[in-house]
Parts: sequence; structure tokens; C-alpha cells
Amino acid sequence: AKKVQAEMNVEGITKEDLSPETVADFAGQAVVSRLLMREFPGVALVGEESSADLKSETGGEALATVVRYVKEIEADATEESVCEWIDHGTGEPTDRYWTLDPIDGTKGYLRGGQYAVALSLVEDGAIKLGVLGCPNLGPACSLDGSGPGVILAAVRGQGAWFRGFNDGADFAQLHVSPCDEVAKARMLRSLVSAHTNTDQIDTLVKSMGLAGEPVSLDSQAKYALLAAGEGELLFRLLSSKQPDYEEKIWDQAAGVVVVEEAGGTITDLSGKKLDFTQGRTLAKNRGICASNGILHEAALEALAKLS
Repeated sequence: AKKVQAEMNVEGITKEDLSPETVADFAGQAVVSRLLMREFPGVALVGEESSADLKSETGGEALATVVRYVKEIEADATEESVCEWIDHGTGEPTDRYWTLDPIDGTKGYLRGGQYAVALSLVEDGAIKLGVLGCPNLGPACSLDGSGPGVILAAVRGQGAWFRGFNDGADFAQLHVSPCDEVAKARMLRSLVSAHTNTDQIDTLVKSMGLAGEPVSLDSQAKYALLAAGEGELLFRLLSSKQPDYEEKIWDQAAGVVVVEEAGGTITDLSGKKLDFTQGRTLAKNRGICASNGILHEAALEALAKLS
């Protein structure tokens, strides 16, 4: 993903929902899918992408570019095999499956901001492990500087851990912030207004008496900051333009287990546990409320007053 970005080859294709889709999305899903097929044959992959756009009359140039990048990792890649690997990720959730977002926060990726590669394993509706690659986070999962990038990993019951990209250091354990005063809490929110209800966010800030301005950034990198104690509250409120929106499992699963294993709490906006047994979306949940755990009840009380 970093190589594609550095070489300025972010050729966008527009989906029906008008969200930008890049060469890095397709190439990333192809590479991860191929590796999972090799190491875990028979386990389904539920990914965000399909090769349909690449196979269209206008997708030929993008497909050739995707194959070129995939070949740098999988030398035997062809147009046919790359499409096959991408489409391995179009499976449906079963009793055991991987879920992948190859570029979470595509708009942040395109502008050179925060984005994440998110992979997780779900068994019987429970997230067993999650990995977040956040190439533009600074040391200790901070927003300082422009890197060098951080990888976070969590295994259920074994904590959440992080290390810098390619720095040779051991993984260090993550812990959420110990802040127990609502007024001192730092709120993490989406940078793109279409992903949340900005008016309600402003109302929450005032009603909870939060002293600081919300910290805005794209993608599940917000979960990384929350798990590392760089914020205490995170809300995914439904945009008035998409009141019936259902969260996609690949947009949440990896970040959820990382935050929970770091000591945080994540529910929907009404306090219900997130239900990963409903297919490709969290159909029985509405929005996201995440916190350092200590402030979760206060967050839910503030949310209840919005309705």
C-alpha cells in the first residue's frame, strides 16, 4: 500500500456508493487472500472488494496495474489468478472466517492521511484475533509526525500489542487511558462528515463538558489511538444522510478486539454488544460507542439524551 501511494499510482474506480477504490485496495486483498488460501485452506475470507470493476470494459488499465504490483510479491500472478484471489474474499461468513479491509480509510489514503489494513479471525461470532497495520501513525501509536508506522495485534485473552514497522523491536503491550474524568476525555471521530452526524457530535461535546476539541482522523487508526491511551471516547453516529446504515464487519472486527484486549469497551449506541453473527454487516446494531471502559456508562448516558 505504501509503495503504490509513493509511486502515485492511486488510480480510482468509483463504486455505486461513490466511495473511491484504489489499486492498493485490490492488490492488498489479492495478496492477503493468496496467503490465507495457502496457509488456511478451506477457511472463508469476507473482504470488501470484488474483481467486477476490474473485469469491466473500463477496468483493463487498473487491472494491469494491480497485477504489476501483486507480481512483486507473488511472482506467478496473472490477470486471471489475481481476480480469483480477490474474489476469494467475496465469501459469506461461516462458523469460522477471516474478514479483511485492505485499505480502511480510502479517502485518508488518497490524501496522504491516516488509513489502516485490517484483518481479523471470527469463530462462532466471536472475534478471536485482530491485526491493524497503520502506516502513518507515529511512535507508540501517536499522531506525531508522519510515521514510521505501527502494527497492532490482539489475541482474545492474551492482550493487545504493538511495534513499529521494520524496527526490530519486541512487541509492547497496549493499555487504554486510565482517565476517569469525563471533562478531561479526548474524543476521536471521523474526519469525513459523511461517516458521522457532525451536529450530534457537537452536541455531545457540549453536553459532556469535554474541554478539548475532538481529534479527527480516518479509519480504524482511531481504534489504535484508543487502545494506546491516546483518546478516551469514540463515537460512530449515524449520518442524517444514511439513517439506516449498517456497519460492515471488516470496518470493525480487528479494531474491536484490539481495543477490548487493551482494556476498553465497545458497544453500539444503545449499549448492545456488537453481533458478528448477522452476515456481512452488524445488522442488529446501530452505530458504535467505544471508550476506555471507565467512561463507557457516562458515554451511553450522554448518547441516550440525544434521542
